[in-house]
Amino acid sequence: MQQGPEEKTILQDVPWPDEPPVMAPGQSFGSVTDTIADAVLQRPIGLGWLLGLFIGMTLIGLLMMAVTYLFLVGVGIWGIEIPVAWGFAIINFVWWIGIGHAGTLISAILLLLKQTWRNSINRFAEAMTLFAVACAGMFPLLHMGRPWLAYWMFPYPSSMGVWPQFRSPLVWDVFAVSTYATISAVFWYVGLVPDLATMREKATHPAGKKLYGLLAMGWRGSARHWKNYEALYILLAGIATPLVLSVHTVVSFDFAVAIMPGWHTTIFPPYFVAGAIYSGFAMVLVLAIPIRHFYHLEGMITMRHLQNSAKIMLATGLIVAYGYAFEAFIAFYSGSTYERFMMQNRWFGQYSMFYWMLILFNILIPQVLWFPKIRANVRWLFSISLVILVGMWLERFVIIVTSLSRDYLPSSWGHYTPTRWDYAVLAGTIGFFATAMFIFIRIMPSISIFEMRALLPEAEVKAK
Repeated sequence: MQQGPEEKTILQDVPWPDEPPVMAPGQSFGSVTDTIADAVLQRPIGLGWLLGLFIGMTLIGLLMMAVTYLFLVGVGIWGIEIPVAWGFAIINFVWWIGIGHAGTLISAILLLLKQTWRNSINRFAEAMTLFAVACAGMFPLLHMGRPWLAYWMFPYPSSMGVWPQFRSPLVWDVFAVSTYATISAVFWYVGLVPDLATMREKATHPAGKKLYGLLAMGWRGSARHWKNYEALYILLAGIATPLVLSVHTVVSFDFAVAIMPGWHTTIFPPYFVAGAIYSGFAMVLVLAIPIRHFYHLEGMITMRHLQNSAKIMLATGLIVAYGYAFEAFIAFYSGSTYERFMMQNRWFGQYSMFYWMLILFNILIPQVLWFPKIRANVRWLFSISLVILVGMWLERFVIIVTSLSRDYLPSSWGHYTPTRWDYAVLAGTIGFFATAMFIFIRIMPSISIFEMRALLPEAEVKAK
C-alpha cells in the first residue's frame, strides 16, 4: 500500500461518460495516496471548515436545548395532538432513514455488481449513512415520551417475563434500524482498515500514528490479510444488500398496517424504498460536489460519478412519480369514499400547497436531468439535489399529516401546526449531521485509497 516519494500522479478529470479515469501522458499514479491522505494530514484547517463546524455546533446546542425542555415538559411542546399524534418526529425519522439508504446501496450493491465507479464516493456515502441513521434513531426515542425506558422495546432478559409488543410497528422499527446501523457501521469500519494502516504510515504526529495504528488493528497488507479482508468485505456486502430493501420496507409498514385512508396500501414498501434511494443519492451529490470542489478532488470524483448518481436519481424519481400516480388511481378505482376524499383533500384541502410543492420538487423539476448539459453542470446538480431533499421531506409531511388530520369521522378531524420546538429539533439534527461530516472529512480519508489504487492498472491499460 505504500509508495515512494518519487512517484507523482494526477488523475485527470476528462469528459468520458462511460470510461474510467485515464492516466495523464507520462505520469504515474503514486500520488493517489498523497492526494487523499494529505487532505487529512497536511491540509491546514481553513476558515470555511471552521465556520461550517461552528454553525453545526450551534445547531447542536439548539438541539440539546430543545431536547432538555422536551424531557422536562413532555411531547406537548410539539404541535402534535389528537388526531395528528404523529408530527415532525416521525416525518424526520422517515426522512433521515431514507437519506441513509444511498450509502449502503453504493457500498454493497454496486460492489457486488462490480461497478467500479462507486470507489470514489462510497467512503463518505457510508459515513453519511451512519450519521443519517444516528439522526433518525433520535426521533422514535424522543417521540416515546419516556425515552429513558427505551430498553423496554428490546427483548432483554426480564424476571417478569414481559416481552415487547411485537405487533407494534415501533418495535419493528427498533429491530430494523438497529440491525441496519450495526451492519452499516461494521461495513464502514472494515472498509477503512487498509486505509487506516496507510494513514498510520504517513502520519508524522506521534498521536496520529498511535490513533491510526490502534484503529488499523495491526494491518500489514500481507497476502493473508488481503485474503481474509476480501472474504469478509464481500460477506458483509451480501448481508448489507437485503437491508437496503428491508429497512425502509419495515418503515413503510408503520403506515401500511394501519387502517387509515392513504396508508393501507400494498404499494408502500417499493414506493418507500425508491423514495429512500432517491433522497439518498440527492444527499450524496449535496456532499460530493462541495468535497470535490474545496479539496480539489476533481480528478477522483469526476463528472462520471456525478452523472451516474444523477441518472440513478432520475430513475428512482420516475418510480416515485409512478407511486404518486398509482396512489391516485387506486383511490378512485377502489370505489372507497374515504380513499377518494383523501386524494381530493391532498389536492384541494388545507395542506394542498405542500402536496403541489412536492409534485414540483420531486417530479417536475428533476425532469431537467434528462438533458446531458444539466447533468454536466455541477451547480445545477447541487441545486436540484437540494430541491429533491426538500421535496422528499414534504412527501413524508403530506403522507402523515393529511391522513391523520382527516380520517373517517368529521367530528374527529383536526389541524396540525408545528411549533418552534419542532423546527428546533429538525434544525438540530441537520446540525448534528453536518458537524459529524465536517469532523469525518478532517480525520478520515473521505475517498477509499486502496480501492482507487486498485483501479490504476485497469486505467493504465485503457490509457494505452
